[in-house]
Amino acid sequence: MAGRPGDAGTVVAVHDPDDAVWARILTTVIDESHLVAAERLTETVDRAVRPAGVGVEVLMVDLAQRTLHVVLVDAPGAAISVEGTAGGRAYQLTEIVVGGEHDSDRILWLPLLDGTERVGVLRVELDDDVVDGVTLRRRLWALAGLVGHLLMTKLGQSTWLQQLRARAMSPASELLWQQLAPRTLATDRVVISALLEPALEVAGDAYDYAVGDTIDLAIFDGVGHDLMAGVSTAVAVTAIRNARRDGVRDLAAQAERADALLEEYDRPGRFVTAALGRLDVVTGELTYLLAGHPPPLLLRGGQVVKELSLPPRLPLGVTAPAATSAGVVGREHLEPGDRVLFYTDGVTEARDGHGRFFGEQRLIDMAERAEQDQLSAPETLRRLAAAVMAHQNERLQDDATLLVLDWASDRHPRLFPSLSDHG
Repeated sequence: MAGRPGDAGTVVAVHDPDDAVWARILTTVIDESHLVAAERLTETVDRAVRPAGVGVEVLMVDLAQRTLHVVLVDAPGAAISVEGTAGGRAYQLTEIVVGGEHDSDRILWLPLLDGTERVGVLRVELDDDVVDGVTLRRRLWALAGLVGHLLMTKLGQSTWLQQLRARAMSPASELLWQQLAPRTLATDRVVISALLEPALEVAGDAYDYAVGDTIDLAIFDGVGHDLMAGVSTAVAVTAIRNARRDGVRDLAAQAERADALLEEYDRPGRFVTAALGRLDVVTGELTYLLAGHPPPLLLRGGQVVKELSLPPRLPLGVTAPAATSAGVVGREHLEPGDRVLFYTDGVTEARDGHGRFFGEQRLIDMAERAEQDQLSAPETLRRLAAAVMAHQNERLQDDATLLVLDWASDRHPRLFPSLSDHG
């Protein structure tokens, strides 16, 4: 413990008086958060931090990850772009960024995370007498972690916040987004990240995962582009989850549960393609099943080394003899640092104005380039999806979904800002 010799030869602790100030700040934010409405969150946090000589503004990213909106009811329409701004750079790289407004070194931008899910940024303005250093940044990072969590706890019950995050969402998209797990989750052994496009109009795509001693994950693509496509996919997701929670571990048996539920509740001619997987987080053994779905890609050492191909099973919900529909469960022993990339055909089959496909090779090239650039998993997917959208002039003909799984990798630091290299 830091200290200095006292008069009696004892060691007396030396405390930073600002520690008490910041302890009160965090306590105040927590105490007031229980009753504060979502649209008053910025005001509440800003008022709490003023004794430390800083001011803050909370910005939440939209569902498409293109715009950061100020969470303040008195500032309607106030927003900045994720591209080409200091705040956007903090969001993209999950780093603390200085300046951006007249190059002022009194402005800091911190990423807001809920766990490892990126939810926005915190804009911080320092008074002239406040020293920007490691100690301050650690305190601000603790505040940002609290604010990111509070922001998401308010989201489910706040129509105002939901409208700020996602305007003009289609009913099918609303149905699916209500079912989805967070887009990013990490443990000490794995990173999982997923993304859907077009975020506000997705109709039949979805993903799912569950974390424990094993990682269960799935990606789905329902036939069609309407509300019924969303219903079919929702039924398939529910069936797989229900089977898993009933203790059904065999992937083929899980798929059969989905077949039965789709046949019972869905319309004839509706089906869902899917890729199901289970990873043993200790051994790295990945088992997987493809139900009419494109094979995932395996990246090792930053390069795509193979497709995880299998004899295809029929899509979920397609009635066929058991021998035809059961499919084959594949096995792949991952090496530490391996990445598995799942995707729907809306990615590779996206067409530009001349009818040219986005294609698997372009997907591979971009996935490898993201590794060379040391991007985090969620930022890799955001940029991949942006490239797919740009290929079609921002008008997707089909839903496009990506899911990435990292095992025993050294990529975890990319999910958080570095706090120790600022003097």
